[in-house]
Amino acid sequence: MNELLPYYSKDSLEAGCDEAGRGCLAGPVVAAAVILNPKKIIHGLNDSKKINESKRKFLRDEIHSNATAYAIGVVSNKEIDEINILNASFLAMHRAIEGLNIEPEKLLIDGNRFNPFKKTPHVCIIKGDSKYQSIAAASILAKTYRDEIMIKLNNECDQYDWKNNKGYPTSKHRKAINDFGITIHHRTSFNLLGYDKQLDLFE
Repeated sequence: MNELLPYYSKDSLEAGCDEAGRGCLAGPVVAAAVILNPKKIIHGLNDSKKINESKRKFLRDEIHSNATAYAIGVVSNKEIDEINILNASFLAMHRAIEGLNIEPEKLLIDGNRFNPFKKTPHVCIIKGDSKYQSIAAASILAKTYRDEIMIKLNNECDQYDWKNNKGYPTSKHRKAINDFGITIHHRTSFNLLGYDKQLDLFE
């Protein structure tokens, strides 16, 4: 049984959009856009942060198999430094929406701000990834895709422990920055050595 809402407007072709990696010190920000098929229900969709890794991977495969359309948008750490993380998050969503092979009639955006995409109507929904199935699906695709990027990058920079922290500002990650310096994958516009107790909860 799905507890999340299947749609915002019943008679509109909706794409849910969400991003992952906004609070990280390294790596890209990744967004996904998903149009679900109402005839192929995917059970268990939820905010990607509320489900474990194995279930995220299972649901990713279910989304790939059953969604009407989906696409990923990636914005590199260099682009983030050039345009700031908020604009980079919007750009990643735009790239994901642009990648859909079906044009949505409405966009459901996780969060409270968004730069309009062409003339497509959009609705911003705070904590939308725990309210609407399509946004939850987008959060799962964005999270799993970005996690895989960071695991691959960990192979060349294992001292930063990206396979575990995925680039988030854990104490171990920041200690490695202090000890070894930064890499080409770090976001130089971020406070890389500052300590934020709330962000450190990602460890």
